[in-house]
Amino acid sequence: MTITDAANSIVPPKTTLLEQLNHLHTTELGVERIKNNLSLQVDDVVDWCKQQIQLPNCQITRQGKNYYAETEQAIITVNAHSYTIITAHPPKHQKAKKSIS
Repeated sequence: MTITDAANSIVPPKTTLLEQLNHLHTTELGVERIKNNLSLQVDDVVDWCKQQIQLPNCQITRQGKNYYAETEQAIITVNAHSYTIITAHPPKHQKAKKSIS
């Protein structure tokens, strides 16, 4: 799926998601799921996800209705319409053995 702006220019997924960071949120169940999946020991999961998404090496793609933001510590899934953080998992090359803070 290609995202375009008002001038019908192609907008990269990273630009679009970064512009909407202030709209990111999750549910109580989402907080627990993300903490459990990543062994996170942080108070604010949404802020942690925002920080990850803003990293220079974060690779953001859009597949259908979701954005996928991949860093060295996590793959974060965000609904592209509501900006709800659905879940996060460790990248395939890393297992969530260590607590991340």
